[in-house]
Amino acid sequence: MKIIRATTVPITLDNFCRGLLKKLSEKYEVVALSSPGEEMQAVAEREGVRTITVPMERHISPWKDLVALYRLIKVFRRERPMMVHSMTPKAGLLCMVAGWWTHVPVRVHTFTGLVFPTAEGLQRKLLMLTDSITCRCATNIIPEGEGVKKDLLDYGITDKPLRVLGFGNICGVDMHYYSRRPEVMEKAQALRDDKCVTFLFVGRIVRDKGINELCEAFDQLSRENKAVRLLLVGWREDSLDPVSEKALGIMTSNSAIIYAGEIFGDDLLAYYAAADCFVLPSYREGFPNTVLEAGAMGLPCIVTDINGSREIIVENENGYIIPPRDCDALLDALRRMTNDSRRRSYMASHARNMINSRFEQGFVRQCLFDFYDNILGGEKE
Repeated sequence: MKIIRATTVPITLDNFCRGLLKKLSEKYEVVALSSPGEEMQAVAEREGVRTITVPMERHISPWKDLVALYRLIKVFRRERPMMVHSMTPKAGLLCMVAGWWTHVPVRVHTFTGLVFPTAEGLQRKLLMLTDSITCRCATNIIPEGEGVKKDLLDYGITDKPLRVLGFGNICGVDMHYYSRRPEVMEKAQALRDDKCVTFLFVGRIVRDKGINELCEAFDQLSRENKAVRLLLVGWREDSLDPVSEKALGIMTSNSAIIYAGEIFGDDLLAYYAAADCFVLPSYREGFPNTVLEAGAMGLPCIVTDINGSREIIVENENGYIIPPRDCDALLDALRRMTNDSRRRSYMASHARNMINSRFEQGFVRQCLFDFYDNILGGEKE
């Protein structure tokens, strides 16, 4: 029984399906499909699955999208899969339409997040339309979390049955990897400053992640209290979603803000281990993996009251939840985390167990395997 797993760009397959495709291939014939890229070779070698490349654009590109759709139709007619399972918006739209056109029996799309709730005008209407088409062409729809499910229903994107697997999330957390292993702690020692309360942000340095508010709030905090610092880990996307000139000025002029750029592997885990609190003041998320990772590393978190984040953090138990786009509320949460060391320690002591109980990788994957067995009948051809 053949399954095609599809994403728009190969780095998503490489990051979010690591080890998953190999495990699935023990029971099904698995094919990985995405745009061309060096990660596809890594996926093929590591997972032991066949790969197919079809160029797809992440953003709206009518002519290229039609060409990609035509190519996907040809691929599905040739491969004749029992199921196509897509995630990420463009792959979802194109694969679900191509799967419907070619009569693929089972067409599954996972919504890892929704863009339209924070969009405006014509763009919002277009995004809602494309999500509606994706849902119409899919036989099964998986929202990554309860918040995404609620938005799909409340905005009238679909009236089909929606099922969140487990407690949500698409890949779970490898609790051994995301731990304070000796090799990680050795690297963290060089980064830690016990004289400061260290806040950490990991992600794209863009407006949508709340970087404007974070820089402004932390700048005020650092004027009040010299024993704080902020570590920013990630990459800037100035052409797509730039931060404000004010925020850039603060990042440059405030010596308590350290911009580390892109960091991966144990080097990234060392930043988690060197911090005292994780901050994600994002405007929108599907189910933020960085919050899960931070919790697994024993960090309390400050997050905004948005999809995904509110499903990971329990107020006063493993972090604080604040309104999005609210600089004053963010500043207040930063102050509380800085000044109340007992509460901070209490939340830190609960953080890892709360992630392990709901989002451990083996549990999350078993929920997916059970879902596959249910909709495919649990039998191989």
